Amino acid sequence: MPPQAIDQYRRAFENHELTREQFDGLLNTVGDLSRQVEWFKRQLFGEKSERRLVEPDPQQGTLGQAFEAVASDAAEGKKTAVGAHERTRKANNAAAEGEDTRPFFDEAKVPVEVIELPSPEAAGLTAQQYEVVGQKVSHRLAQRPGSYVVLKYVRPVIKRHDTLALSCAPAPLGVIEGSRADVSFIAAMMVDKLVYHLPLYRQHQRLQAAGVRVSRQWLTQLMQSAVQLLEPVYDAHLAGVLSSRIKAMDETPIKAGVKAPGKMRTAYFWPIYGEHDEICLDRIC
Repeated sequence: MPPQAIDQYRRAFENHELTREQFDGLLNTVGDLSRQVEWFKRQLFGEKSERRLVEPDPQQGTLGQAFEAVASDAAEGKKTAVGAHERTRKANNAAAEGEDTRPFFDEAKVPVEVIELPSPEAAGLTAQQYEVVGQKVSHRLAQRPGSYVVLKYVRPVIKRHDTLALSCAPAPLGVIEGSRADVSFIAAMMVDKLVYHLPLYRQHQRLQAAGVRVSRQWLTQLMQSAVQLLEPVYDAHLAGVLSSRIKAMDETPIKAGVKAPGKMRTAYFWPIYGEHDEICLDRIC
């Protein structure tokens, strides 16, 4: 609490302008408000983050959520003893034997490779000496050295005996004419770059580690061509947001462009929010 406020209340109490209960209540109120103001001062709002703490506070959540913890500082020192207790957990026989009763993945998205393990008890026995009465299933999450695949299109060249003409099926058309990239690779590259913030140079390193030899500039050219293809989609999306009855706009500061040697200028993103939960970035300025 500020010393000036304490002295003011003390003089009022000494002059019999306040009772003891009023004086104590005012002190507690001012103390709580002072702690809340100090809590706000610890919150930094800058260009790199919407909320950044000078000293990390593991209890902090959204703005104002820690008021209860701040107000409880006055009661620090009071401790309540809690008796220790133990809970008995029921044994899961299926989990103990390595059997999964509920898959932890989406079978519609994750490919599953089935591996059948032979029973050691059936080794050396014929099919007439035993029978399979059931099975147990367990899952393990695995990863391949590379998640890329090369699509090899084999097109036979035929020659007709009646006309002696040669013919061959045309190569499948791609979204980018003459490019070696399939549409699935282009989409995954853009998602990794724009959604998961994986730079192109790291994607290039991952391609090299998987045995794919392409140039670093090829990824940049591929990204530029893909962005040009998406411009009509962006225009239609922006038109839909602007036609909303209720719109909201925000600005997000970033560093973009060179202002001086060794210093970047401040730019702003302008996201626009439509009434159908649509978000579109207008421009950077």
